[in-house]
Formats: sequence, structure tokens, C-alpha cells
Amino acid sequence: MTSESNKRIAKNTFFLYVRMIVSIVVNLYTVRLLWQVLGVDDYGIYNLVGGIVLMFAFLNNAMIASSQRFISFELGRGDSERLRKTFSISVSVHVLLAVLVFVLAETIGLWFLNYKLNIPVGRMSAANWVYQCSVMAFLLNIVSVPYNACIVAHEHMKVYGYFGILDVMLKLGIVLLVARLPGDSLIEYALLILAVSATMRLIYGVYCSRHFEECKFSKFKDRALMREMFSFAGWSFLGNMGFSVRDQGINILLNVFFNVAVNAAKGIANQVGGVINGFASNFTMAVNPQITKRYATGEVESMMNLVYNGCKLSLILMSIVVIPLIVSAPVVLRLWLGEVAPYTVGFLQLVLLLSLIECVVSPITTSIQATGMIKKFQIVISMIIIANIPISWVCLKAGGNPYTVMVVSIGLSIIALVARLIILHELVRFSYRKFFGMVYMRTLPYLLFSSLISSYTFKFFASNIWGVVLFGVLSVVSSLVLIYAMALTTGERSFIKKRIGKYF
Repeated sequence: MTSESNKRIAKNTFFLYVRMIVSIVVNLYTVRLLWQVLGVDDYGIYNLVGGIVLMFAFLNNAMIASSQRFISFELGRGDSERLRKTFSISVSVHVLLAVLVFVLAETIGLWFLNYKLNIPVGRMSAANWVYQCSVMAFLLNIVSVPYNACIVAHEHMKVYGYFGILDVMLKLGIVLLVARLPGDSLIEYALLILAVSATMRLIYGVYCSRHFEECKFSKFKDRALMREMFSFAGWSFLGNMGFSVRDQGINILLNVFFNVAVNAAKGIANQVGGVINGFASNFTMAVNPQITKRYATGEVESMMNLVYNGCKLSLILMSIVVIPLIVSAPVVLRLWLGEVAPYTVGFLQLVLLLSLIECVVSPITTSIQATGMIKKFQIVISMIIIANIPISWVCLKAGGNPYTVMVVSIGLSIIALVARLIILHELVRFSYRKFFGMVYMRTLPYLLFSSLISSYTFKFFASNIWGVVLFGVLSVVSSLVLIYAMALTTGERSFIKKRIGKYF
């Protein structure tokens, strides 16, 4: 890893973490307000109905992976002409994809909403408003993908951070506005979320057009490149379909076997889980373009060292937040939301545990995608992930409680992680010994001790906001000490000493 690359990754990570910290504070406050404004049932409806639209996300996610991989790859090779072709073809494909999603959403999705879901009497009209707004917002997100991919590939994380902060501030503003508007709050919120999506789409488009030379659409007829991108996207489609089916299929199963109150509990857990995932994903977002670029220039050994370190740091960063939050979840949710729906605490703890397991996945997946040989990878992973639905259905049919679906997800997630490592070993010079030695052998003792310390010390703190704050500070400090003593190598500790020595 070159010094210049180190500095770039560190700088980009800093901007992404500034974005994340602001986003966490604003998002948590926004969710609290939204919970109070909509109430349990309407909040559950919003998450459930929005989830139907997200079932089509696997189509878009496949093209996201394709666009980011090919744009980063061409930037690594320095081929400006092929880069322009890649961007323009990506735009054309996403417009066609938006049309396809619109047709599916207005036929299959609309039928499913009105005839299959368990929605309270009298709220079907509002649910349809939410659905149509969610569809339009999703279509705007689809056509924005090539522009977002360019910002990430060019590693303009400072701007990406600013745009992310603007997005969450706008969403906070509309919740505050909805709380003061007369009429149906659920419908008003859905309409204003659509307005925010349209605004952000315009901002991303203008920025990219002005700063990146390739972001000027032109008609190219490069059938070979289009076939290559579609082939990559086609296989990515399988893997992304698996995650979409798992996440949204679980919501539907919970609605069929239980009610929208359980969907609301799962929705809250997912909201918090999504925010916490930012601790690892912000780091890997800074690392992933470098992984692809290094493969493009033939630096495979350097790429793999970046993967090992990326997985290790992702796990460490995630654990600093996840462990104390799992321990303090009942108190945190009560202080945050006031009235907590049944199953919310358990769902949150299980979602956080799943996030801790999956936080190492991104660098591994990016390195596999960098090779372009993803057929076997996507088939195997999609089969494992989709298995969540039939297994969960059997468990619920046999009398399982709502938590059963998360237990199934955690088990299959571990199996999928092992499968990824096996496939990566077949594609590049990947060392099982080095991976487990660097990622798990050093972090597992730290994770165990950190969990024991958090579990033991939490009972000594008061169950109020100051008690939670003091517990959080103690947990972070103790985690940093344990990380330094147990999870870092001698070289990493020496590097930290030198950096600290420059300031003191």
C-alpha cells in the first residue's frame, strides 16, 4: 500500500465519518419524531409498503455493482475513452431499468399491495399513496446510480459527505413540517420524501456534469462493452435478488403471521441497524475503489493486503458501537422512543449481531467483483440467502416467534461468509491462514473481553440519559484500550505511537 493511497483512504474515511456522525444524530432524532408523528400502525405501514418497492431493488443493485466496478476499473487503467463509453452505456441501461421497474411495480407490486397484505381497515387509500410515492422515489434513485458511482470511483468523498448531510437534514425538515400540517401525516410524509429524492437527484447530476469529463451523455454503440456490463450485471442480479428477497420477504412473512405492529418493531430495528452499519460501510466505501483499481493494474498482492486490513478494521469499528448498544438496547430504546412496541428490543439486538457478522463482507465481495468472474459467486450466495424465506416460513408455521426469522438469517449469513472465502481463494492468491490470523485471531479475544466488560459494567449505571452517556464513554475507552493491547500488530501499535508522538 503506497503512502499516497494511505493518505487518500484516511482522508476519504475522515470525510465519510463526519457525514456518518451527523447522519446518525439527525437520523435517530428524525426516526423518533416520525414514530411520534405517524404512530405504531402508520409507521409499520410505511415500512411494509416501502418494502414492496424495495423488492425490485435487486434489479437496480445489480447495475449499481456493475457501474461501480466498470467505472473504477477504467479509472484504474486510465482509459478515458472507454470510461466515457462506460458511463453513457450505464446511463442508458439505468433508464431502461427504471422503465422495467415501473411496469413491474404498477402490475405485480400493486396487486400484491391491495390483495395480499394485512393492512388495517381504512388505511388502504393511504397505503396506495405511500406506494406510488415510493415507486417514483425509487425510479429517481435508479437513474442517479451512474452519477453516484462516478463520485465514489473518483473518491470525491468530501462532496459525497456534504450531499449525505444535506439529504438527512432535508428529511428531518419534512418530519418537522409534517408534524405541523393538517391532514393525513402518512400521505404528506410520503409526498415530501419524493420531493427530497427529486432534489438530490438534480444536485448529484449537476455536480457530476460539472466536475467529471465522462459525465456527459453521448450515444455509443459498443456491443462488446454492453455485453460485458450486462453479463456482470446479470450475475449480480442473482446475488442482489437474494438479499432483496431475504430482507423484504421477511417483512412480508412477519406481516402474514403476525401484524403491522411487528413490522413496526422490525422497522425500528432496521433503521438503527442501517445507521450503525455506516460505521463499517463508510470505511469500506473509501477502501473499495482502491481494491478494484489495484486489481486493474495487476497489483493483486497489494489488493489482498488491503482486503485483509479492510475486513479487520471494519470488524473493529463496528464492534466499538455494536457491543455496548446490544447491552444497553432496552434502556436506549425506552429513552429514545418512549413507548416501545413489543419485540423491538430483541429485533434490534439480533439485527446488530447480524451487522457485526456481515461487516467484513464488503471488501471480500469487492475483490471478487474486481476479477469480473462472478458467475459461481452470485449463484452460490443467492441460493444461500434466498433459503432464508422457506426456512423461516417452516419455522413460523411450526409455531416460531418473530425472532425466529433473524436467527435463521444469522446462521445463513455465517454460511455465506465461508462460501465467499472459498470462492475468493479459487480466483486470486488468497490465504485462509493470513485472513483468519489477521481478521479473527486478533479480534475474537478483544470481542470476548469487550462483551464481558460491557455486560458487567452496565448494571452499575443509572437507567437515564446520563447513565447511558457515561456507559457509552466507558465502553469506547475500554474498547480502544483492548484493541490496542489485543487486536493490533506490533507494527500497527508502533505506527500509532509515532502518530501520537507528533502531537505530544
